[in-house]
Amino acid sequence: MSDNFNDNQEEIFSKVLRAGRRTYFFDVRETKASDYYLTITESKKFTEEDGSFYYKKHKIYIYKEDFKSFSDFLNEAMTFIFNQRGIEVISERHQKDYKPDNINSESN
Repeated sequence: MSDNFNDNQEEIFSKVLRAGRRTYFFDVRETKASDYYLTITESKKFTEEDGSFYYKKHKIYIYKEDFKSFSDFLNEAMTFIFNQRGIEVISERHQKDYKPDNINSESN
């Protein structure tokens, strides 16, 4: 029996979030019992020295009975991060084309 039997299930709903080198896929699929579940896939692009590229994918499956707890924990973790580090993406400061949102630091 294949470990990837769920990958062959038909997608009922799908959304794609492109985020730089990463792409997130949110797919609703149907179980053999005709219930729905969610898969979240992160696909990240890597480039070889010869210029060719490949993708690494990580997938999680979330079933309806876990939606409430998953949502609660995700929201709690995101709230913690925003409370501790704010909403600004700190890693963007280190990119060569970074420009702060508030260019006018002086006021009259």
